[in-house]
Amino acid sequence: MRIVVSGTHASGKSTLISDFVLRHPEFTVLPDPFELIDEAWDAPGAAMFAAQLRVAAGRLTAEDHGRWVIAERGPLDFLAYLMAVTDLGDDHGDALIETARAMTAHALRSVDLLVVLPLTSRDAIEVGAEEHPALRATVDGLILELVDDPDLIPASVAVVEITGDPSARLTTLEAAAGVPAASR
Repeated sequence: MRIVVSGTHASGKSTLISDFVLRHPEFTVLPDPFELIDEAWDAPGAAMFAAQLRVAAGRLTAEDHGRWVIAERGPLDFLAYLMAVTDLGDDHGDALIETARAMTAHALRSVDLLVVLPLTSRDAIEVGAEEHPALRATVDGLILELVDDPDLIPASVAVVEITGDPSARLTTLEAAAGVPAASR
């Protein structure tokens, strides 16, 4: 089972993955690609998101992680970020979007389950101005649009939107992944 947990920043991805792996230690966690890039970035921008997209796509197609994988963020996230920074005025994003779409579609062919954590007022995670709230909201909307794009998401990939408190999210993820509530 290869799972990708997608969502804009501060949507609960890390918490959900941590809770899941505590109960299912057979899964290898692929961390947020931001933790794996060498560059120091002053502010979000197209180059930073393109670098993260390359990491996210490459690791999904690599065989060295085994069969039981849960990834924090996938290429879909960074395609949405590239589109968002372009919408918000970064002129460098336009040239990257078509390449990013192709990389995303290719990488998602190796995924079994795509979990999307949309922002909701009921389950709000509050963030400050340093978290770029306009970018966060724009990316959230774009991810929700992109998961409906059959050119990006193969029919073989199960897609589930998960909301609720952390316990409800975990229960929904376990059901979607077809794993029992206790570790195998």
